[in-house]
Amino acid sequence: MRKLAPEMDPLRLGTGWTVEDLAKPQIFVESTFGDSHPGSGHLDKLVAAACEGIAAAGGHGARYFCTDMCDGESQGTDGINYSLVSREMIANMIEIQANATPFDAGVYMASCDKGLPGNLMGLARVNIPAVVVTGGTMAAGPNMLTLEQLGMYSAQYERGEIDEAKLQWAKQNACPSCGACSFIGTASTMQIMAEALGLSLPGSALLPATSPDLIDYARRAGEQAVKLAHMEGMRPRDIVTLKSFENAILVHAAVSGSTNCLLHLPAIAHEYGIEITGETFDRLHRGARYLLDVRPAGRWPAEFFYYAGGVPAIMEEIKEHLHLDVMTITGKTLGENLEELKRNGFYERCQHWLDQANQRCGTHITKEDIIRPYDKAIGTDGSIAILKGNLAPEGAVIKHTACPKEMFSAVLNARPFDSEEACIDAVLHHKVKPGDAVFIRYEGPKGSGMPEMFYTSEAISSDKELGRSIALITDGRFSGASTGPVIGHCSPEAQAGGPIALVEEGDLIQLDVKERILAIVGVKGERKTPEEMDAILAERKKSWKPKAAKYPSGVLRLFSELAESPMKGAYLSYDKK
Repeated sequence: MRKLAPEMDPLRLGTGWTVEDLAKPQIFVESTFGDSHPGSGHLDKLVAAACEGIAAAGGHGARYFCTDMCDGESQGTDGINYSLVSREMIANMIEIQANATPFDAGVYMASCDKGLPGNLMGLARVNIPAVVVTGGTMAAGPNMLTLEQLGMYSAQYERGEIDEAKLQWAKQNACPSCGACSFIGTASTMQIMAEALGLSLPGSALLPATSPDLIDYARRAGEQAVKLAHMEGMRPRDIVTLKSFENAILVHAAVSGSTNCLLHLPAIAHEYGIEITGETFDRLHRGARYLLDVRPAGRWPAEFFYYAGGVPAIMEEIKEHLHLDVMTITGKTLGENLEELKRNGFYERCQHWLDQANQRCGTHITKEDIIRPYDKAIGTDGSIAILKGNLAPEGAVIKHTACPKEMFSAVLNARPFDSEEACIDAVLHHKVKPGDAVFIRYEGPKGSGMPEMFYTSEAISSDKELGRSIALITDGRFSGASTGPVIGHCSPEAQAGGPIALVEEGDLIQLDVKERILAIVGVKGERKTPEEMDAILAERKKSWKPKAAKYPSGVLRLFSELAESPMKGAYLSYDKK
């Protein structure tokens, strides 16, 4: 290409390259660095370390940036509607940047909810040898305060249970450092998934963002990218297979990962020509062991995940269920990587950091307190379930590890709302009663971009009465921090004419987690047969009309027209007519 484009060499020299650099392996160094949020604000240091590693290995690193947005900063505003579509735009930008000029390999860096999935999608499209560096997790605040608790504090303040001073204390102490939020939300889950897929160096996922180990991993990632540039058969599409995704989903079950992973892994798999659906998750979660005692479903902040041995320690516990023969970016199989970690002192180094954390926090937490042994699992049926029925023919997802047992089987009274604003007002002002099924609809990809229903879910789960007696059902999604009786991704969505759009006040809603049922089973409090309900819904559908497009122009209009169903990953399907 340098011969076809004679301007390339002088333009690169003008950028600061040397004549010697032009002949070296060219490494694309992509990151979401920017002052957008704590997960990306420190990535410039990791970029610098990766470039040092690239140079030491005889390559030249070229820095590219595509900053991501923060769900937390846009939460509760229409800005959150841009969150999911930003994943697609980041993937598109990476495709553009890396394919416009030639590179021999790439290093991809991100920490958070959409930036990391966007990079994982983009690197699959580009398909040059690639190493992923994840940006780690922030430290917990005083009293082990973490950001997901802010929803609880906000709801308590709205109900008058705490004063403004207490709320301000929580706000000012919940994010004491850079890195992804310190719980197993979507950001942390996707960092874990990157390693579980074999695309990151072993043991590198979800380190404390301020750890010197993270800088070392970034430097080693740069070196590895240069090595991969000289190797045949080590492109992402050579490495990542269906078995890789199955391994990742089993790890997802073991860590009680975010429900948003059901949007991201299918979208990433799609870039490899592999189909992953909600049913894939449901099949692999059934009977899987849930081992990780980390927030939001567990006790400890996410920094303790690394102290307990991280992804390798989880994999050791579920080893007999994994495909150990899959290839990884080390040039070795997963099984070989796990054995090498035992030999090179990895677990001793993690224990050293756990000892220091205990000394700092005045605690006596052991590795087994954080990652339970397989035979002492917290749960034995994974962490999510896919529910189906006449309300969600394509499926809906519930994180049952974060749901009170009282709501595993119930028949509830439908209370539909066509926006989150109307619903949360009803919840906070006690217009919702025990035994209700609260619906928030027209919040799917085609409706409004598929924002999170975080504040409503927190208002419900933090209410001592409602948190164990009602369910929240939506075609939108939830924060990875959400807890309580919440069911999301209801598909087909309301704007596409899914049955969730046809629910009326007083309908009876059957929820059965064990049997995987989510169905409308009655009208005005009276039970109906399945045949009668089918006829009633068919009549309702005749008079139903989609709402006018919420966004008549711009990227959200594009997303509303081209996005796939939530249960397929909500990726942009460009072959739609």
